[in-house]
Amino acid sequence: MKRILPHIYLENCKEALNYYQEVFDGEIKNIQMADGMEMFKGHEGKYIHAELHINALCIIYFADIFGDQQTSENIWLMIDIETEDEINNLYDTLINDGKIKMELQDTFWGSRYAVVTDKFGLTWELNLQK
Repeated sequence: MKRILPHIYLENCKEALNYYQEVFDGEIKNIQMADGMEMFKGHEGKYIHAELHINALCIIYFADIFGDQQTSENIWLMIDIETEDEINNLYDTLINDGKIKMELQDTFWGSRYAVVTDKFGLTWELNLQK
């Protein structure tokens, strides 16, 4: 296996994608809209695919929710962070209009760690191995 890439479905994908671009300082690529596609008739203006490239190995796929698609709180996204500044910046940004599930703290397993649910309802685990 090369890697696992998260594919996130949410309402108002365009707004969320722009938010995450700022949070992670990534590059938005390959936006595909439902416009003009017969199978997506009635969903004009919705994203059927978009990519946020954070670096060469970290890409998150996004799409709008269509119809009665469900979202799940059973999946959390773990970010393996490289520096103290990075974890502090991500934590501060994600808690803005979000909810803290676990405060940023040093853990018994030797990491600096936090769990935050952001304003779009996605839960992020922030992990800095010490």
